[in-house]
Amino acid sequence: MYVCMYKIYIYIYIYIYIHTYIHIQKYTLACIIIIITCRVQSELEPAREALENGEPSESVTLFCTETPKVAFAASLGGNGLLKTTSGNKNLVYKDVLTNVGGSYNAETGEFTAPVRGVYYIRFTANAPTDFPMSAVLYKNAAEVQLIAHEQPSGEGSDTASNGAALLLEAGDKLKMVLWLNTQIWDNSNHHSTFSGFLLFPM
Repeated sequence: MYVCMYKIYIYIYIYIYIHTYIHIQKYTLACIIIIITCRVQSELEPAREALENGEPSESVTLFCTETPKVAFAASLGGNGLLKTTSGNKNLVYKDVLTNVGGSYNAETGEFTAPVRGVYYIRFTANAPTDFPMSAVLYKNAAEVQLIAHEQPSGEGSDTASNGAALLLEAGDKLKMVLWLNTQIWDNSNHHSTFSGFLLFPM
């Protein structure tokens, strides 16, 4: 009998503990919700006042401007071997895999940044190793940003790549160039590619 009463006391204690704990948790959650609501209201108050007065506001821009979605990937495709012995040659990646936002032009091979921001840009290059290989990233047709270059090394083939996070202004153009006296190769398996995406606007 004492054992049964002891068990009952234990069960009552556990019930009271759980009930109290749940009550405290509900109270804590309610407090957190109230604090967050007050903080959001205080952050949005300048935007509300600006809208009522017809004035520009950074808060309005922050909450009303949607971040653009930008991502592209393309390969040289089934063109086989491209070689130049009479000057540099622009590379046009016509086999488009992804072009979210439409900022890559498959006719010119150029990517145009739609907004100022940090973009991650990457490219790969493949070619036989009997002749120098190159793939060079240019900004605005003048500034060299990144280079992949390999010297001849006998029979076989080689692959090189490069990439970086770049700060671009709206309207900046990126393109890939094949340097003089070098070559690059691709087929339908997409060995030589050019790709990038917006990390965040600035």
